[in-house]
Amino acid sequence: MFLKVLDKGNRRPGHLAMPTKLFVAATLSWGLVGSSRAGHAETISSALSRAYMGNPDLNQQRAAGRASDETVSRAVSGFRPQVSGTASLGYNNEDATLSGERIKGSSFPTAAGLTVTQTIFNGNQTVNGVRQAESGVLQARETIRNTEQNTLQNGATAYMNVLRDTAILDLNKNNITVLEEQLRQTRDRFNVGEVTRTDVAQAESSLATARSNYFTAQANLQNSVANFRQIIGVEPKRLEAARPIDALLPSNLQSAITVALSEHPAIQAAFHNVDVAQLQVQVQEGQLYPTVNVVGNVQQNNQYQGAPNNRLFNASVLAQLSVPIYTGGAAYAQIRQAKELLSQARLQADLQRDIIRATVVSSWGQLETAKAVIRSSQAAVKSSEIALDGVREEAKVGQRTTLDVLIAQQTLLNARVNLVSAQRDRVVASYVVMAASGRLSAANLALNVVQYDPTIHYDQVKDKWIGLRTPDGQ
Repeated sequence: MFLKVLDKGNRRPGHLAMPTKLFVAATLSWGLVGSSRAGHAETISSALSRAYMGNPDLNQQRAAGRASDETVSRAVSGFRPQVSGTASLGYNNEDATLSGERIKGSSFPTAAGLTVTQTIFNGNQTVNGVRQAESGVLQARETIRNTEQNTLQNGATAYMNVLRDTAILDLNKNNITVLEEQLRQTRDRFNVGEVTRTDVAQAESSLATARSNYFTAQANLQNSVANFRQIIGVEPKRLEAARPIDALLPSNLQSAITVALSEHPAIQAAFHNVDVAQLQVQVQEGQLYPTVNVVGNVQQNNQYQGAPNNRLFNASVLAQLSVPIYTGGAAYAQIRQAKELLSQARLQADLQRDIIRATVVSSWGQLETAKAVIRSSQAAVKSSEIALDGVREEAKVGQRTTLDVLIAQQTLLNARVNLVSAQRDRVVASYVVMAASGRLSAANLALNVVQYDPTIHYDQVKDKWIGLRTPDGQ
C-alpha cells in the first residue's frame, strides 16, 4: 500500500502536510499526464491485467511458444510417408540408319511418376526426435511462465514507482509553499530588526534548493510514467491503493526456498533443456544404425524411346536397407559434441538452482528490511514533527536561529520521503518474493483476465497433416 502525502484538513501554517493514512490513491495532476478528472481509478490489479493481456514482451514469448509447438508436428512427420510426383514433356528428333535403312522422325515423349517412401526403422531417430520436440515445448511453456512472472513483477514495480514519485513530488511542492512562507516571515522580521541579513539569505537558499529538488522529483516522475506506459500499455491517470501480497507468500524463508526449487519456471525450463540435450545425444547416435525404407514407385511413359506407339508402365515396391559404414568421422564428432552439450545443460540447471535460491534469500531479506525501515521511518517522522514544532517555538523567543528552523524543516521532509520510499519498497518486495518463489502469476493474483492456455494451440497443430494457415488464420 502507499502513503498519503497531503492531508489538507490537518495542515498547519508553515508546516509540512501530515500523512495520516497509509496506502491511498495518488492522482497525477501535472502537465505530462494530464489533469485529474472523475472516472474509474486504476488499481494495481487492473494495471497488471492490462500488462498480462497486452505487454509486447509477454506476447512475443507466447508467439515463440506457439512456434515451438510446430517442432512436434515436424518431428512426427518422420512417421508418415513421403510422397513425390514427377512429370516430363519434351521433344525428340531421331535420324538413324539401321541395317542400311534410314529412320527419321520426331516425337513428343511424356512421362509421369509417383513415388511413396515409408521409413520403417532409422535408429529410433524419429522416436527420439518427437520426444525431444515435446521436451522443447515444455521448456517453451516454462519460459512463457517465467516471462509472465517478470512482466507482472515489472508492472507492480512501475505502478509503485509512479505512486512513490507522485507522493515525493507533492512533498517537494508543499515544501516550497512552506519555505516561501518561511522566507516571507524572515523578511518581515528582518525589516523590524529581529533577524539579520544572514537569516534571510539562509531562507532564500533553502527555497532555491527546494525548487531544485522539485524539478528533480518531476523528472523522476516523468521517467516512472514512461516505464509505466512501456510495461502496462497506457498512461497512468488515477492510481488506486496498493497493498502488499503477504497472504500469498510462503510462511518463512525456508518454505520459500523449497517452493522455488520445485516450482520456479526458470528451474523447470533448465530441467527440460537437460531432457532436450539428452535426447539429442540419442538422435545423433541413431545415425550409426541401419535405415530401412519401403519405396513404392509407379511410372507411365508415352512415346517411349521416341517411338510414337511405344508405351511403358512400371510399378514397383522395394525394401531398401542402408547401413552406414564410415562417414568420415562426422557422425562421431556430432555425438561427442551432443554429449558435451548435455554436460553443459546439466551444469546450467545446477547454476539456475543456485541463482534462484540466492534470489529468494535476497528478496526475502529486502522484504524484512522494508518492514523494519517503515517502522523506523514512521518513528523518525513523528520525532521530526515534534522537533520542528519545538524549534519553531524556541525561534519565536530567540533561542533558535532561522537556520535551526530550516534544518528541522529539511529533516522532516527527508523523513517523509524516506517513509514514502520504504512503503513503496514494502509492496514491491512482496511481489519480488512471490516471483522468486515461482508463484507470481495471473491465476494466483486472481486477475480478471482470460488465462492464456498454451495447450490449445499445441493440440491444434500436433497432429496436423497439411495446411499453411495457423490456427488463428494467418
